[in-house]
Parts: sequence; C-alpha cells; structure tokens
Amino acid sequence: MKLLVTGATGFIGNHLVAQALRQGHEITVIARDKTAVLKADWGKQVAIIEADIEQSAMQWPDSIASHDALIHLAWSGLPNYQANFHLDQVLPAHKQFLQSMIEAEIKHILVTGTCLEYGKQEGQLTESMQVFPDIPYAQAKEQLRQWLVSMQKQQFFKLQWCRLFYTYGSGQNPKSLLSQLEKAIENGDPFFNMSGGEQLRDYLPVEVVAQYLLKVLERQDFNGILNICSGQPITILDLVKQLINERQSKIKLNLGYYPYPDYEAMAFWGDAKKLKKWVTS
Repeated sequence: MKLLVTGATGFIGNHLVAQALRQGHEITVIARDKTAVLKADWGKQVAIIEADIEQSAMQWPDSIASHDALIHLAWSGLPNYQANFHLDQVLPAHKQFLQSMIEAEIKHILVTGTCLEYGKQEGQLTESMQVFPDIPYAQAKEQLRQWLVSMQKQQFFKLQWCRLFYTYGSGQNPKSLLSQLEKAIENGDPFFNMSGGEQLRDYLPVEVVAQYLLKVLERQDFNGILNICSGQPITILDLVKQLINERQSKIKLNLGYYPYPDYEAMAFWGDAKKLKKWVTS
C-alpha cells in the first residue's frame, strides 16, 4: 500500500514505519522537521512532506490523493494529559488537518485514540461501552472521533479508530515509569521511588502495537473502534519486578512514594475479543 503517516518519528511511529517498509509498503511522512526524519534509520527510504499540522493551513500537494491510506499518529503535548491546550489548540488543528485530508479524497484513515477515553470505568473495557473521558487529552480524542464519524456522513471514507492501551519499549518517553526504572538501574541507584504498584493495567510491547496497527490497516472491511491491547491485566508492581529480573538488578523498590494518579481507575484492561477477530485470527 501507499501510506501517508503523521507522527512517524514518535515512539510508535518509528517502529511502525520500520515494519511497514520491511513489509513492502511505500511511505510518505508528514513531519514538521525534515532533519528529524532523516536521522531515523529508515529516513532515506521514505518521501517527506515538511509541514506542521498544528500550525497553519497549507496547500497540500496533489500527490496526497494518490495514497491508499493515512495513519494519523501525531499528537503534541504528551504526557501532559491534563492540560487544556489539548482541547483549545491541538483538537482544532487536527480537525483542520483531517478535513484537508478528507477533501483531498483520502478514503481510508486510521487514527490512534486512547484507553483514557473510557474514563474511570473499572474492569474490562469493551469497544461498545459508553465512554466518559474526564481529562482534556481524552476528551479531545473522543471529540475528534465523533467529529470524524459525522464527517463520514458527508463524504465517504473508512475510519479505523484504534484505542491504544499501555505501550512500552525502545524509544518510549523518558518520563514514563519503565524508562525511569531503566535509567535508575543503569545509574546503579539503590532505590526506585514509585506508587504502591497495585494498579491493574494492560501493556503491550511497542513492536506488537505497530504490528497490530498495520494489520488493522490491511483489513479493508473493518470500520469502527478497536482496542489495541493484550486483554491480560497485570499489576504495575509485577511489571516492574519483571523488568528488574530481566536486568538482573538488585535495585530496591520504595513503594508508596508517589500517590496513585487521580485521572485513572485503579483496575482496567482492554477486551481483546474484537482485536483477535479482526487482526490476530
């Protein structure tokens, strides 16, 4: 397929583009900084459109229409999930960008959403559930999805909305829990400060997330919402202990140092039945 990708140099995008190229897809990336793309291992294997989708409207080249699909991964300001700029600035900019892509007659759009759209609901989260996003980032994502669904009534295009659960691996944000733990182990720190670790979450390696997104894209008959998840809950504490064991580290955990995040339920994970039906079967 001929794919148009935003967020290509981000955590997930970097892995997705590398996998897509290995699978023989042709890639054009939209990036605000061409030099950042060229620094990637795959930078010279892709076409580049240098543009900041969150700044101003631009005249897109006619070649946009020749792409089979858009994979929209870009979103700025993370991991600051609770700032209002997600609603005030990022959301309007992404609406404008996606409207221009729809008007350019892109017929297949895959967008990454977030499990935080479900709000503070506990337990197994299913795509058919009503959502109650209560932080600006999640509210902006859900508003974008609803807007895209309304746009489908005006002009035909396929929308694949992939709600990501928790992703870890090479290139993740240095502020993330596992990145901080890796750094503490590398520094030889005797202790690692964290919460009580009793939260139940749903984690997938970034390589698997990228693989799933590409498989969703290949399902031309799928339109709608899909959880990108393992379907298997694990406590944060168990996940941290796994990494410590893998690294054969003797670092001690200072549990309860940080409070639990107030914007997440204590126990939630994704229902992976729909994912297995469409992607892993």
